[in-house]
Amino acid sequence: MTQDPQPQFVRLTETHRKAVNFVLDGTSATALTGDTVLSAILLTTRRVRNTEFSGEPRAGFCLMGACQDCWVQLEDGTRIRACSTIIKDGMRIQTRPIEA
Repeated sequence: MTQDPQPQFVRLTETHRKAVNFVLDGTSATALTGDTVLSAILLTTRRVRNTEFSGEPRAGFCLMGACQDCWVQLEDGTRIRACSTIIKDGMRIQTRPIEA
């Protein structure tokens, strides 16, 4: 994923939490302990993924696990909902399907 010039989210509070390192589409990034994967992604870039139907960017919709618009994959192929999964140190996230 090409990194967008500005992230979708800007952190305003709770900046005291411990940093968590993760990799997003091959690029190192940092979030804070307790962030969801969705928050971590949107604090880094403007989109969670591109829709498989039109290719348009998606940034999550309901933000509570109901719409299933925020599916991403871990490097091992496991699919997760970014809005309801807590980021973990060392997590390797792919926003595009992993090709075999």
